[in-house]
Amino acid sequence: MGNSASSSSGAISVAESAQIQRANISGLHPVVFVHGLWLLPGSWQRWAEAFEEAGYIALMPDWPDDPATVAEANANPGVMAGKTVGQVADHFSAVIAQLERKPAIIGHSFGGLLAQMLAGRGLSAVTVAIDPAPFRGVLPLPLSALKAAWPVLNNPSNRHRAVPLSYEQFRFAFANAVGEMEAQALYRDYAVPGSGAPLFQAAAANLNPWTEAQVDTGNQERGPLLVISGEKDNTVPRAVANAAFRQQQANPGLTEFVEMPGRGHSLTIDSGWRDVADTALAFVRRFAMADTFESAYLDNDEVDRRVAA
Repeated sequence: MGNSASSSSGAISVAESAQIQRANISGLHPVVFVHGLWLLPGSWQRWAEAFEEAGYIALMPDWPDDPATVAEANANPGVMAGKTVGQVADHFSAVIAQLERKPAIIGHSFGGLLAQMLAGRGLSAVTVAIDPAPFRGVLPLPLSALKAAWPVLNNPSNRHRAVPLSYEQFRFAFANAVGEMEAQALYRDYAVPGSGAPLFQAAAANLNPWTEAQVDTGNQERGPLLVISGEKDNTVPRAVANAAFRQQQANPGLTEFVEMPGRGHSLTIDSGWRDVADTALAFVRRFAMADTFESAYLDNDEVDRRVAA
């Protein structure tokens, strides 16, 4: 649900406004999906359908200026450059502020960091952070994580660029736990350039007390939080995800940790996505019950009918 009409100022796009209206009209409990680097909002499409079949209403907001398709993103990567975690968090905060119900928030990778930032702002009813990028206070830096980020971090100028991954880099960082044919398909169907700024922010988070890459882990309005870790993730190894979990345990709210055996960083988009989605759904259901519904998947005609009513 990308929309190239969204602006670098973080203004809510036409497509996002439609998602907000659809969620509010439905009356169902909203779930906001937050993507990370090198992916687009559409990477959550199957998750959105699964959660809506379970009685929720899904939103897949953009990072500001996200192109609508993978082809557009790869043809014009410059529009994605320079986005910081603070800008993206503020954009998602603006989207959530227009919802009539406090949503569940689910994020992957840098989306997992953003989900925790939003929860720390008291904006989430329940949060799931999947292989979350590190924030200030998360100290481990395994070699595999450094290698996965090196295509960006090796050149300081990349902070202001959008950097694509080669297939070999994507294979190591995302698709190391799937077969060759599936890895190639994932790269073709999902991989886009990623803003370099968040990686530099995360890398320097423990050196910069004013970094945007920090989470208010003590906010009593944070709500329940689940951290999911892929056992074979090279980009966010268990040591990093577990360190985030330990930081979050300082919160009085419930904090849980689950490891998905045999899974890499592509666990939200590869052929095993449903196991991860079901794990997240089970946690969300415990604290944000789905509503009784006839059809959660409202088409545009139904939205128009309800608006007119």
